[in-house]
Amino acid sequence: EVQLVESGGGLVQPGGSLSLSCAASGFTISRYTMTWVRQAPGKGLEWVSTISSGGSTSYAHSVKGRFTISRDNAKNTLFLEMNSLKPEDTAVYYCTKDGIKGQGTQVTVSS
Repeated sequence: EVQLVESGGGLVQPGGSLSLSCAASGFTISRYTMTWVRQAPGKGLEWVSTISSGGSTSYAHSVKGRFTISRDNAKNTLFLEMNSLKPEDTAVYYCTKDGIKGQGTQVTVSS
């Protein structure tokens, strides 16, 4: 059974940093394209970043240069390092594989 468990969210001041994790089970993340998406209050899902099975990465314009996606194959875990956070980054963040996502982790950027 495919399972994704996100963690690492929290409350941070503007300009701060957070590191999100997504522990995967039931499959090997290095063999698949993995994606982070987010959902701000009252809005739809927004694509944030993707890492391919080959390791290529891509980012939404709104986070490029501030966020970094990576994975630890040995731990079968996906990461999203977020720096220079802005209030507009406030959202529930989800990792996804083939449309399957976990329960999400809340990120709130506020002073």
